[in-house]
Amino acid sequence: MIAAEAPVAHATARLLVVRQTGEVEHHDRDELVELLSPGDLLVANDAATIPASLRGTHERTGSEVEIRLAGRPTLRADDVHRFVAIVFGAGDWRTPTEDRPPPPTLLPGDRLLLGPLRATVIGWLDHPRFVGLDFEGDAALVWAGIAAHGRPIQYAHVPQPLALWDVWTALAARPVAFEPPSAGFALRWATLSRLRARGIGFASLTHAAGISSTGDPALDARLPLDEPYCIPVRTARAVRRARRHGRRVIAVGTTVVRALEHAALATGEVRAGAGTATGRIGTATALHVVDGIVTGVHEAGTSHWELLRAFADDATLARMASELDAAGYRRHEFGDSVLLLRPLSP
Repeated sequence: MIAAEAPVAHATARLLVVRQTGEVEHHDRDELVELLSPGDLLVANDAATIPASLRGTHERTGSEVEIRLAGRPTLRADDVHRFVAIVFGAGDWRTPTEDRPPPPTLLPGDRLLLGPLRATVIGWLDHPRFVGLDFEGDAALVWAGIAAHGRPIQYAHVPQPLALWDVWTALAARPVAFEPPSAGFALRWATLSRLRARGIGFASLTHAAGISSTGDPALDARLPLDEPYCIPVRTARAVRRARRHGRRVIAVGTTVVRALEHAALATGEVRAGAGTATGRIGTATALHVVDGIVTGVHEAGTSHWELLRAFADDATLARMASELDAAGYRRHEFGDSVLLLRPLSP
């Protein structure tokens, strides 16, 4: 597999399909709608991505730092003071994250000067690069500072600086994601018209997609972090209706899987409203809601790959990986896509 270096045009994007039988097929990504069945329900994440990379100075030492905002307690627009963040020392995205120097020692009470913003370190989160931050000023000031000074998070395999619109999907609405819910790049507005024409349902939810990699194995093992979400009443109803009539629910991205499955934990049915997806979904997870996933191309060992183990056994995933590699599929945020369907129940 090849790392995608820039947003992929739909005309050249590909889709690997893993059928419920385990059979693997290669398609153009624009064929997604035709590969679904009338009555299926496609659910996507409509979160817009904020410019979550902020550069500045550690006031006590004068050292250069970059912080990558990674989470906050809720999706409320006025709840933008307390964040968790990953902190790097000097350098930028041109250096792979695993080679970036650590930040200076960050102590509770230290201030970070981040362009127009000021933030206070409120403590480590069991790792010297993973901290809690408290931003000064009212919500409008914090939002304005993030918008003016922040940059989209990106990694070394993307050589050019990303503009904010590069990390927004066609559905981008509320600005709550820290990295793009990148499976949504498979959808265009024309896709929604084609879904309706084939009798396929569509619904959305909002989930604060977090960071996908930190460059530190100990921190990466903790991903994904707890992430808030909100499921509209109409989406919860659409999911329950699809389940009641024996139709498939297809999640566009791992964030949608996390939100829907978490919302169904208490009763087995998706409830509307706000929540926080916790824990990891993997091979030991019994899925109650989602029958398939449209996802990007990811490597084994990542948190995204671990979630796919809830949909297929390791032999099927190994065969999928072999096909992706042999055919040169592009991976990461702007790469090609996979449609993975859970096996039929015995």
